[in-house]
Amino acid sequence: MKLLTALFCALLLALPALASPGAHGPNGEHLDGPAAVSTSGSAPRVETFTELFELVGHLSGGELSILIDRYDTNEPVLNGKLEVQYQKLKAPATFHSDIGDYAVDDPAMLAALSKPGKHPLLFTFTAGEESDLIEGTLEVPQAAGHDHHDAPYRQRWALTLSVIAALTAIGAVLVRRRASQRSLK
Repeated sequence: MKLLTALFCALLLALPALASPGAHGPNGEHLDGPAAVSTSGSAPRVETFTELFELVGHLSGGELSILIDRYDTNEPVLNGKLEVQYQKLKAPATFHSDIGDYAVDDPAMLAALSKPGKHPLLFTFTAGEESDLIEGTLEVPQAAGHDHHDAPYRQRWALTLSVIAALTAIGAVLVRRRASQRSLK
């Protein structure tokens, strides 16, 4: 039984090694890389900041939804004026007081931003007497069926389950052997 316990402890110690360099967080983001641009689930996302403001935007539901906070205090900045520029396209954002976000629903802008690739954006934001130009990149991944994170994830689970099955089989053999040795005595 001591051998079985030792094997089980070794398995528990080895499992974290499966998530070492190149590990992924719960939403598939690389944990060992920069977090300036990330995608969350299937919705393309942009995150950026300046000395005054912090901006997070999601492209989903037929709009580019943007939240803006003060960088120092993380306090939401409400009722400002926001304009988004992508290449030669410019679109004003509408403030939604019920949610506290700014939304761009311009069809030409959304069509351009929905294409796979990296889209550099320029946000012009004015709140009261403060104004700022905020640059960020919206990264739209290829179609969901081509996600490069999916295959390694399945491989790790297959390896983990194989190791558990092998240790269970070894444990069963050891228990039977020990039981047969006791019955011979």
